[in-house]
Amino acid sequence: MLGLLCGIVGFVLLPALCEEQAPFRHSSSSLTARTLTGERSVDLNRITTVRLLTTFSYGGAYRALVVRDARGVRLGITTERSRRKLRRAIEKADAHAARGVPAPRVSRAARAHLGLAPGRGLVVHTLLSFLLLTMSVSLYVAVVLRLGGQ
Repeated sequence: MLGLLCGIVGFVLLPALCEEQAPFRHSSSSLTARTLTGERSVDLNRITTVRLLTTFSYGGAYRALVVRDARGVRLGITTERSRRKLRRAIEKADAHAARGVPAPRVSRAARAHLGLAPGRGLVVHTLLSFLLLTMSVSLYVAVVLRLGGQ
């Protein structure tokens, strides 16, 4: 029971540990922001992966772009200014990829959220995220009721 609860809490809490919070700094080649675990700086010239994390609350869908660079530093981008910087960095990396330099892996949903691809990837991602959340909460309630003797 404790393991199941810890697994669900960890799944929800771990992505929040790397999300940017004010104050943050931008330079031409990096994004630096405070997170719950301290200050993190992502090198925009050495991005390896970008993925979209979608969660839900009473106000609707909440989206954060999780960026990882070659050093393994992860930063969850939530502000419009940071998204614009990331979009320019991905466009620049895509241009370099045409010349043989390896491009970062960017999910379809992240590309759609940044406006670099059609929005269909974002719709599919949101639906799958909602279904996963609904199924996991339903499974959790069923396990708790089963273990409680109901």
